[in-house]
Amino acid sequence: MRTWYHCQSIGSGLGFSGCAAGFLGVWFRLFRSFVVSGTCVIGLQWGDEAKGKLVDLLAPQFDLVVRYQGGANAGHTVVAGDETYKLHHIPSGILHAEVQNLITPGVVINPSTMLEEIDGLAKRGIICSKNLRISERAHLVMPWHMAEDKFINAAAVRGESIGTTNRGIGPCYRDKVGRTHAIRMADLAQSTRDERIRTVAEQKVTLLESMGAPKEDLDSIEPDAVVELARSWAERLDGMIGDTTELLLDACEQDKRILFEGAQGALLDIDHGTFPFVTSSNSSGVGVCAGAGVPPRWINQVLGVCKAYSTRVGGGPFPTELDDQVGEKIRKLGNEFGTTTGRPRRCGWFDAVAVRYTARLSGVTRLALMMMDVLSHFDELKVCVAYDLDGQRIERLPCHADQLRRCKPILETIEGWNEPVDHLRRADEFPPGAIAYVRRIEELVGIPVGVLSVGPDRAQTIFTDAASELALQPIA
Repeated sequence: MRTWYHCQSIGSGLGFSGCAAGFLGVWFRLFRSFVVSGTCVIGLQWGDEAKGKLVDLLAPQFDLVVRYQGGANAGHTVVAGDETYKLHHIPSGILHAEVQNLITPGVVINPSTMLEEIDGLAKRGIICSKNLRISERAHLVMPWHMAEDKFINAAAVRGESIGTTNRGIGPCYRDKVGRTHAIRMADLAQSTRDERIRTVAEQKVTLLESMGAPKEDLDSIEPDAVVELARSWAERLDGMIGDTTELLLDACEQDKRILFEGAQGALLDIDHGTFPFVTSSNSSGVGVCAGAGVPPRWINQVLGVCKAYSTRVGGGPFPTELDDQVGEKIRKLGNEFGTTTGRPRRCGWFDAVAVRYTARLSGVTRLALMMMDVLSHFDELKVCVAYDLDGQRIERLPCHADQLRRCKPILETIEGWNEPVDHLRRADEFPPGAIAYVRRIEELVGIPVGVLSVGPDRAQTIFTDAASELALQPIA
């Protein structure tokens, strides 16, 4: 039986609902009208927006949670009471035993990393084999992909490294498109598995030798060793691999409730992001259909997640970056270090130009504004409302990285509230300055704010009061 948070609907004030602390579950009354056949949770910045927290909170109101793109370079942190879970491959709905979790064809999977994650969850009483299914069409990140990634990441782009996680994600997607060297989950169950993997491994050894790869990298892709590794993957994952596309389409036609979980952030989208400083998949909302295997008609709601400020990991232009004491203060207060790599994140003011772009691109219907508690420690805040590009004011995101690098943020100053909000559970308790900040972001982005987060715990999340049909009410 599902356990619900106790929610109280506030009929007055700012039109928000709050959640009492100490209860497990989700926000039943609040999201009863919000839950529809297909709902997406999409990050609108450069990743690390706390998407995993929202998916964990919403998951019990859905029948399925679907991870549809990216690889183990994604890191979702979920805090449940005294427990903290760091998830990479596994969908964030895995903490709810009654929810079916799917990893669909758009994801690239490192089986060794996935099995480590599965084993770690099992030690904490979460048995993934009960409610996790992995697409047979998903491509595998092989040991040679990680060796190749070192060479790619070491090569600077005009003096600036792209900054990958060295997890082999890009090379795997490259082989997926190239087809010849691609290995899929379905291949693990084929009688030709050993022969195919050995052949590809031999070719990769030759390729990497010609590139000057060190001996330890060549040893890591020794053909016989990789064949044996793949055999162990097949044994361990048996029973969890199958046709998720058929399962998902059946669920849509049966009017099941489906939550699509995005990885990375929309500004890292391979086609629509800040190229070439991007990831290797479609991380914006436009990637849901292709990655999951569902037509657009089944997706009705998109919750766009963004921090109340901006962060970025790795190289690339970042117009609102604060390379000063203010940026360092945000980093420390927000614990801005990568879930996957531990790298310190670059920090800056909220960029409304970029978020407006990704919100439109992803079809966002409501915003989730996270990390509001971090901004409680400032006398004044700034928001980027436009760019100055070579003396011209623009309100769009430039396509070329060199143009974006030349953009200077046009900042609007907003008075801070300079008092804590992490203890608040109702939006009508928020300081006037915090409400003014949220209202301004709504105006600039053009999308109502549906969720406010004031801390990492489940209970530190405030949802707007759901009215009729599918709508979440903006701040009144």
